[in-house]
Amino acid sequence: FWIVEPFLIEIGRHGWMAPFALFLMAAGMGAFWALAGGIAGMGRTDAARALGFAAGLAASDLLRGYVFTGFPWALIGHIWIGTPVMQAAAWVGPVGLTALTALALALPFLGRSLWRRAALAALSALMLGAFWVAGAARLATPDPAREPAIRVRLVQPDADQRLKWRGDMWQVFLDRLLIASAEPAEKPLDLIVWPETAVPFLLERSRAFLSGELAVAAQGVPVATGIQRAEGTRYFNSLAVIDPRGAVAATYDKWHLVPFGEYVPMAEIAARFGLAAFAAQEGYGYTAGPGARVLDLGPAGKVLPLICYEAVFPQDLNAAPERADWVLQITNDGWFGRIAGPYQHLAQARLRAVEQGLPVLRAANTGVTAVIDAKGRILRSLPLGAQGWFDADVPPALPPTFYARTGDLPATIAVLAAILALVLWRRLQSH
Repeated sequence: FWIVEPFLIEIGRHGWMAPFALFLMAAGMGAFWALAGGIAGMGRTDAARALGFAAGLAASDLLRGYVFTGFPWALIGHIWIGTPVMQAAAWVGPVGLTALTALALALPFLGRSLWRRAALAALSALMLGAFWVAGAARLATPDPAREPAIRVRLVQPDADQRLKWRGDMWQVFLDRLLIASAEPAEKPLDLIVWPETAVPFLLERSRAFLSGELAVAAQGVPVATGIQRAEGTRYFNSLAVIDPRGAVAATYDKWHLVPFGEYVPMAEIAARFGLAAFAAQEGYGYTAGPGARVLDLGPAGKVLPLICYEAVFPQDLNAAPERADWVLQITNDGWFGRIAGPYQHLAQARLRAVEQGLPVLRAANTGVTAVIDAKGRILRSLPLGAQGWFDADVPPALPPTFYARTGDLPATIAVLAAILALVLWRRLQSH
């Protein structure tokens, strides 16, 4: 239901779109379930249909991550986030969790008699129980120590999205960031992190601010901040790393943009035919960055930056050119309201940590700012709707997981093999 929240920020201009967004989202997500039903319908027996439905659900969740740039939100496998079973994502990823769940639900329907169905239901419970125990054992395994420690300050200004860009309010929220950054630290800091679009003006027009107010507040500590930047008429949703002198040391441009929120799909193609009104090169929306990038921040280690929505795509982390020491997500979850959206976004970040075996630190404009270890546990956080900051050590990374090395390839092969087997089974039965 939170999908309507972005349209209520400026309700006078965009409120009329909210019902259409809710309907279209439901219809779009329902289409993937229809696909699963279609695959199940290929079976000619109850057993074949049950296995087909399980394979179809896994296939639909896999496709949801890619079709029309993808929207892998609230997958079936996400029900295990926060439980020991989530640890299986280190091997099978989110689609594998969906397949595991769907298979457990399908198994009882493979039996024809009541007692066989009961036996298969018990087998399903044992299978899930085994994953639960294995996950609990993984959680109980001591983590390696990180030497030397990386100390980071995460700042949450709690800038209400309805007020954030108002002329009489942007300085208020900027002052919150500066004051929090200037607070004395108990231990030396390696990095200060501000959330997405924290600086309310373009990078190219921020030189005096960066080398002045920000550098003074940071007191010799580099700052990673969300900021917008421009190249001619093209605009980017970016993260900039500001060194102790106030100079720009590195930038990262968000490359997995939100359709219709940050850009208009196919507008670039339309521009070639003279319909340039919504094209990024005409200054409408953002231009996508070149791709995933790992930033070497010296004492703060090698960081894989993600901006907001990018954290819901496991393939975006697998696209990194090298393995990072930790993942940094900056986000503005003020767009998601104060109900389920921000918490679901946080849950996705927890799953990314398990999949990669990397800690995730997230700085959110309105919350939830959090430190997540490489097993998906939240070690420290600031609640939704709170203003504040805290200092924390970056948790240690684990060795690359199987999923980090292979991505969705094994799941894709398994799903295709299951569907192919169903097709062959159907043909054999027809002869």
